[in-house]
Amino acid sequence: MDTDAKPSSLQRVQPCLAELLGTALFIFIGCLSVLEDAGGTGRLQPALAHGLALAVTVAALGDISGGHFNPAVSLGVCLAGGLPMPMLIPYWLSQLCGGVIGAALAKAVAPSERFGSAGGGAFGGAAAAQRVPVPAVLAAETLLSSLLLLPACVGAASRRGSAPLAPLCTGLAATAGILAGGSVSGACMNPARAFGPALVANSWHNHWVYWLGPMAAALLVGLLLR
Repeated sequence: MDTDAKPSSLQRVQPCLAELLGTALFIFIGCLSVLEDAGGTGRLQPALAHGLALAVTVAALGDISGGHFNPAVSLGVCLAGGLPMPMLIPYWLSQLCGGVIGAALAKAVAPSERFGSAGGGAFGGAAAAQRVPVPAVLAAETLLSSLLLLPACVGAASRRGSAPLAPLCTGLAATAGILAGGSVSGACMNPARAFGPALVANSWHNHWVYWLGPMAAALLVGLLLR
């Protein structure tokens, strides 16, 4: 009985650890790129940093967990039949914890004045500064998340090695989304990416938008791919 239980436990724990690590690394790089861009060099630096970090982490850890690093991706993959329902909540918890760790590490290494001026890399304050109406922010997050979730869910739900371009396409989708929608909503497209910086910086302005938009996109994409 014990020999049968050990592989099952490992199969549950190992993907969650991969999601925790991958999300922490991705959000650390993402937050740091926003904090370093506090001087206003434009959206190109954060867009490239997010896209490259996402592509690398998905390529490195995708064979272990699917390389979600995003609660919306996990929901979409689950709806598409690529993730067992009992693993959805553990994935979400791992991703949210990874988001907090990544944001906290970014705060630890970034100058305090940059952290304060950039709101810790959180998104609600950035959208409010642009005075974009909340419905427009929600619509942008839903549409941009759909763009990101299409390659991410296809890659994560595919059999190992059957979608070799998925990491690259997912990273490019993140880069394109930030370049296109960064001035509208901040182009978060990831509840864990929003939650970590919001908790660390205690910045919760319109935080719900960065959950509802990506999760709505996950419902659409997941049912489309099912």
